[in-house]
Amino acid sequence: MEKKKLVQETINWTCMVSEQTSYYIAGYDDHIIYIGSPNAVFEEMTSWVNKHFPQAVFAEAREKFSLCETELQQFLAGERTIFSFAAQYYGTAFQQSVWQQLCKIPYGLTVTYSDIAKALERPSAVRAVAAAIGANPLLVVVPCHRVIGKDGTLTGYRGGLAMKETLLRLEKR
Repeated sequence: MEKKKLVQETINWTCMVSEQTSYYIAGYDDHIIYIGSPNAVFEEMTSWVNKHFPQAVFAEAREKFSLCETELQQFLAGERTIFSFAAQYYGTAFQQSVWQQLCKIPYGLTVTYSDIAKALERPSAVRAVAAAIGANPLLVVVPCHRVIGKDGTLTGYRGGLAMKETLLRLEKR
């Protein structure tokens, strides 16, 4: 989706705590637009929001995120495999095509960066695919943790390699 022209649009946010890990979540209207890295600082979220919505104002609104929080908690506990809450992607057309491709990776499986590039019919765009994956604003929901290196090794993940390994192990159960 293209950047929405906002004039003092309110971006709601909350901080979800799961066990000893916190995640900042942002959204507007009834859409989740951002799920942050585990234990990240508030400024990670505000920096991303300000890049995409420069006129936005922030309002803490935990009640608006109850479904998202419940489903994320269930996913992290191994009790859910898909999400039902509304999410909205904000990025370039290429980034969005990569994120849409990531959402097609079945729960419990992994693919390589090359696989994603080939699926997009851009086999030489592996580095661009990796950059788009790194820019994924919806951690866990857009399952970039399911992308591994060509040799089968775990590669970069905004949530950290320990979290990536935990998510993949969880999905293998």
